[in-house]
Amino acid sequence: MKSIVVTIDGPAGAGKTTVSKRLAKALGYRYVDTGALYRGVAFEANAAGIHADDDEGLKTLCEKLDLKLVLSEQGLRLLSGGHDISEDIRTPAMSMMASAVSARPVVRAYLLGLQRKLAMEKGVVFEGRDMGTVVFPEAEMKFYLDASPEVRAYRRYLELKDSKAVTLEQVETDLRKRDENDSSRALAPLKPADDAVKIDATPIQVDDVIQTMMNHIKSKISE
Repeated sequence: MKSIVVTIDGPAGAGKTTVSKRLAKALGYRYVDTGALYRGVAFEANAAGIHADDDEGLKTLCEKLDLKLVLSEQGLRLLSGGHDISEDIRTPAMSMMASAVSARPVVRAYLLGLQRKLAMEKGVVFEGRDMGTVVFPEAEMKFYLDASPEVRAYRRYLELKDSKAVTLEQVETDLRKRDENDSSRALAPLKPADDAVKIDATPIQVDDVIQTMMNHIKSKISE
C-alpha cells in the first residue's frame, strides 16, 4: 500500500488529536501535531516577554528557536532547546497566545518550512488548522473535522478540569473567541479545503469517525 500525506483540519475541541493519533496508528503512519509547534512559539514568546503583534521580536525569536517533536514512551513530546515543554503549552492562556501568533507571517514562514520537511517521506498524518489549505494543498487526502461549539467546549473542559481551575463556561467563551480569531484572520483563516472530506463529529463516536476516514483513504490509495 502506497504512503500518502493525510491532513486533518478543524476547530479546537473537535477531536482532531484523538482521531489523528488513532488514525496514524491504524495506518502505521507518523503523527504530527502542528498546533503544538505554534503553542511552542507562543510559550517561548511569552517567556521572553514578546507580544503576539511584535513581528520583529517574533522574527528574532524564531531565528533562535529549536523546536522538535519527539516520540517517546509518553507519546509525542515537544522539545524546545532540548527541554520538554509539552505540559507547559497545554493551558488556556497558551491556546489564546498560539491563536494570536499563528496569524503573524513571520511565525508561519518559520513553521512552514519545518512542517514541509516532516512530510518529505510521506506516510504522515498532520493535524492542524490550515494543513489542507496552505501547508499541504497537494496532500492526497484531506479531512475537516468539526463538531458543535457546545460539544467541543465540553470535550476541552474534560481535558483541562483535572489540572486547571476552569469552568465549562470559561472554556466555551475562550473556544468561541478562538473560533472567531482563527476564522476571521486575513492570513490562512480556518476553513475547509475545497477538496476536503467534511465530517461532523457531533452525533458520532470516535471509532465511527476513524472508520469513515479509513474508508476514504483506502478508496484514495486504490485509485
